[in-house]
Amino acid sequence: MTSTAPAIVILGPGSLATARRIQQRYPEALIHGLAGRVEGGDRQYLEFGATLRELYQQNTPIIVLCAAGIVIRTLAPLLLEKGVEPPVLAVAEDGSAVVPLLGGLGGVNVMAREIAAMLQVAPAITTSGELRFGTCLLNPPSGYSLGDLEQGKRFVSDLLAGEPVRIEGAAPWLDQAQLPQDPQARRTIHVGHAEREASAHELLIYPRSVAVVVSAEMADLPGAVRAALQQAKVALQSLACLVAADTLMASAALREAALELGVALRFVATTGDAASLARSSVPTVNILSATDNLAIAVAAQPLDVAQIGRPRGRLAVIGLGPGAAELMVPAVKAELARATDVLGYETYVRMAGPFRDDQVLHCTDNREEMQRARHAFELAAQGRSVIVVSSGDPGVFAMAAAVLEALHESSDPTWHQVDLEILPGVSASLATAAQAGAPLGHDFCVMSLSDNLKPWSIIEKRLDLAAEADLALAFYNPISRARPWQLGRALEIVAQHRTPETPVVLGRDIGRPGQTLRVTTLGQLTAEQVDMRTMVLIGSSTTCVFPRASGGNWVYTPRWYGIKPA
Repeated sequence: MTSTAPAIVILGPGSLATARRIQQRYPEALIHGLAGRVEGGDRQYLEFGATLRELYQQNTPIIVLCAAGIVIRTLAPLLLEKGVEPPVLAVAEDGSAVVPLLGGLGGVNVMAREIAAMLQVAPAITTSGELRFGTCLLNPPSGYSLGDLEQGKRFVSDLLAGEPVRIEGAAPWLDQAQLPQDPQARRTIHVGHAEREASAHELLIYPRSVAVVVSAEMADLPGAVRAALQQAKVALQSLACLVAADTLMASAALREAALELGVALRFVATTGDAASLARSSVPTVNILSATDNLAIAVAAQPLDVAQIGRPRGRLAVIGLGPGAAELMVPAVKAELARATDVLGYETYVRMAGPFRDDQVLHCTDNREEMQRARHAFELAAQGRSVIVVSSGDPGVFAMAAAVLEALHESSDPTWHQVDLEILPGVSASLATAAQAGAPLGHDFCVMSLSDNLKPWSIIEKRLDLAAEADLALAFYNPISRARPWQLGRALEIVAQHRTPETPVVLGRDIGRPGQTLRVTTLGQLTAEQVDMRTMVLIGSSTTCVFPRASGGNWVYTPRWYGIKPA
């Protein structure tokens, strides 16, 4: 079964109580409620179909509290696509029925039984083999992999037709199964790491008990791993992980090899050649073969990869967008789900939630950017998956620059080995512009009026030049208690190059509850109309305003400049 936390999706308030009961069984699951209809969920969504399909494509287990037919019709366009198939279940609103729909090889029947037990009902399981034998032979537990699915289907069909079976190797999960066992049976369930050709009467299941240990960079590492396993007569399906010296943590070739082989990548302290590295990192294994740079280690049981060394630490600097959940990009949502630690200004961290109990929040004051960035690297260097949160886009007057500055200044090699990624978000200027229309539809300049980190004289110079260049202007941090006069001075400078009729857009808390949007003119604009949470957009000489049919105005800056093209 997948270890990913499921999503519980509900359409109305009548399902919330049942959803909360299911959540008791899966504490990390989030309840997704339809916006405008459900209050009290963990997250809101706007469109049912798009949300369900997005979760499915992200390989997230889905528990939907509605009629099974709705779920089937919603996901039908995706069912012919190749790729993963997460568990999908339909549960009656009152909890009276649990129907597994998709993901038979992903543990959907296991989930159905778990949910049904919580709700004290019988699950509607229809899988013949599982009903007959009490287990799904084609879905071995975590730590094991099925050799051949198509062969497995034929094998199960033979058992359902009355053929007996015998088990070779250790298969403890089958001890309680109601299999027609016979020591003399022709049909065999074989469990082991050895590479072998499956006969027509054999079901091969491989324990993930093998680690390949690498002590140095190697050309064509995936090919070298496959060749070494073949020479040692070890099945590739039994490979659980690649283990490498921590000096190789920044190796792109290692990461690509692990992805190509479909296994985890772990790092351990350097202790010599590959065999020495294997003995120190996985002490209970048997070394089957070894060269200076590569060793194959086999354990008696499936390996607990999480207990071997540590993963490469990851640090993602994310942008939440302006605040509305639907304006958060999918990559950011996925990063939030995988994080172990979340750092940021408390207001922004709370916007990014809800969080699981196992996720650690590190909330700091808005002026502690560099301390926050250094702390993030310290955590990531320990092998943790860390997020630094910004509102809007992290690269626009936000934390991306601070994080890179901290890394640039650091001589700590463990910081430079961290997997660092900047994930964009919808900036406040772009969100405000979209609400108004397209005031930034041509060349524009984005400026912060805060002089905390740059002299006011520089701000005045840049303002003058940008206004003289006839660029549309976007002002961040336009005013504060400490700078009550600076916006007024900025407007004086702009007014030297713009007419009083120049359109101005004021967007306050765009994308958040209570947002306001106002269209005015440069001549009518005063500093009293603006606060620190207001985005100020000042048009160029070509910016236009015209009425909306629904009230208010559209604002746009034409794509052309000078004479309109024919």
